[in-house]
Amino acid sequence: MKLDSMYQEIILDHYRNPHGKGLRDGDAEVHHVNPTCGDEITLRVRLDGSTVADISYESQGCSISQASASVLNDLVVGKTVGEGQLIQEAFLELMQSKGQGEGDEEVLEDAVAFAGVSKYPARVKCALLSWMAWKDATAQALAQHPAVND
Repeated sequence: MKLDSMYQEIILDHYRNPHGKGLRDGDAEVHHVNPTCGDEITLRVRLDGSTVADISYESQGCSISQASASVLNDLVVGKTVGEGQLIQEAFLELMQSKGQGEGDEEVLEDAVAFAGVSKYPARVKCALLSWMAWKDATAQALAQHPAVND
């Protein structure tokens, strides 16, 4: 029970003090909406070669979707695109675990706080909104710069 409380606090902290919020220049931009609840995000990604130089976003929605975008920013900015994709895949696996997964804290850091969210299918979409937007924006940015290899 204590762990659940700590995880809730991590999510609330990222919700109250979001990292990366506010649109800045980027190589690609996508807008995603969760049709189930109406959460929205406009996300921009900027690459520097094969490194994710910046992720910026404007969003509105529940604390889970907002906190997840903040955690995404913390985990992926400064990593190579390949490293970011591995982190995204680990987060997706956690969200698909239906409450059975714990996630690798060395890979996911604060994102392990979303383990409890995976028990609730409607909330999983909230947690994944920014991650799917990042995946799409990164694919667009890479398509514009096909010579970039990680």
